Amino acid sequence: MSVSDQSDHRPSESRGLIDRRAPIQRALVLHPARTRERGGLRAPASRLEEAEGLARALDLHIVSAEIAPIRQVTPATLLGGGKVIELKTIIEAEEIDVVVVDDQLTPVQQRNLEKAWQVKVIDRTGLILEIFARRARTREGKLQVELARLTYERSRLVRTWTHLERQRGGFGVMGGPGETQIETDRRLLAEKMDKLKKELLEVRRTRTLHRDARKRTPYPTIALVGYTNAGKSTLFNRLTDATVEAKDMLFATLDPTLRELKLPDGRPAILSDTVGFISDLPHELVEAFRATLEEVEEADIVLHVRDIAGEASAAEAADVRAVLADLGLEPDDSRLVEVWNKIDQLPEDDHAVIRARAIRSAETGGVEAWAVSAITGEGCTALLARLAERVDQAPPLEVSLAPEAGEAAAWLYRHGRVTAREEDEEGALHLTVRLDPQAQGRFERLFPQTALRAAEYPAP
Repeated sequence: MSVSDQSDHRPSESRGLIDRRAPIQRALVLHPARTRERGGLRAPASRLEEAEGLARALDLHIVSAEIAPIRQVTPATLLGGGKVIELKTIIEAEEIDVVVVDDQLTPVQQRNLEKAWQVKVIDRTGLILEIFARRARTREGKLQVELARLTYERSRLVRTWTHLERQRGGFGVMGGPGETQIETDRRLLAEKMDKLKKELLEVRRTRTLHRDARKRTPYPTIALVGYTNAGKSTLFNRLTDATVEAKDMLFATLDPTLRELKLPDGRPAILSDTVGFISDLPHELVEAFRATLEEVEEADIVLHVRDIAGEASAAEAADVRAVLADLGLEPDDSRLVEVWNKIDQLPEDDHAVIRARAIRSAETGGVEAWAVSAITGEGCTALLARLAERVDQAPPLEVSLAPEAGEAAAWLYRHGRVTAREEDEEGALHLTVRLDPQAQGRFERLFPQTALRAAEYPAP
């Protein structure tokens, strides 16, 4: 029998392709509940549930999840010595591969816990950074995540090198005489971070040029923000008929997406879907994603999408407002509109109550709010109508067009909001239209023979 014949008689699993997928890791998720929980509005059980969602987003198999009350922080391990020993027993019994600690660990705490448990330990910041690293698709997204990861790891080099007394000689990139290994790594890390910052600076410059170009084309911009998994991408798809990936998963959207939004009466706008926020969002990520978040700072309207059916809706909204405040958008900013999403997950009898609460929010001096369901479309038509009203701040104008002036009429429909139309017996077209100052100036330059005049009465 030849070698080839022998190979044909091997078991199918031997002849199959090699499975190069990373093995599923068994995880213990731990939420350290401090006596005075930071954020205060969210219960420890809710925080643990969110941490489990983050772990699942990283494809970890959650074997156990626990809340660990902390009366006083232990500097060396965060948790008390007794709790560390108790968890070690669970880790060994359940054959845990990785422990997710839903808190920010210092490099020393992370190293000591790994030494005590003999497994990989990852804190909240590291977990979020790893999710972002897997989800980034565009060059900009990858640059931003890499910069955030290097910033995070810079303080953790001590975990890698325990032989700090060892020095290495050499020259050039190998470091000068007497330079320790950790000094070499820190220098190389700093050089790589400088290179990434320069590349991101170029990305920011390009993004600014694109924004300036959009401003010359008089399209108002609307940005979607909100807590991760609040339904932003689903609402984005509903409003724009797009097909952006929308999953019931934390951080399903990472790279920003822009689409044209057709508002009622034909007025177009640009809708931007951004990365979701989260409580205790790592500072490294906020800084790294500054270029992306500038889309929010420059938007004409900011839609804060909330999961109104979630138990932690109020706490999540507070976390989002904190990030927006860092971007210079205060809670009383007139551009801010709340979208109370997922009312389809509430009992039918509660829908009217939620809509009434949304109306009262603006009437009582709070943020303007609209109750919708991105899944069923309930409330989305009213939301679009309101957005059309908000972007049309310009006064109504009247224009009369000859029957052969079809090009001018088409331009007005593309770049403005036509609110009234009438044809006379001779075929002339009389329009009432709203144009922002830039669009009005462009129209007058392109069609100098056609006069725009202020309407003598409000447009219907």
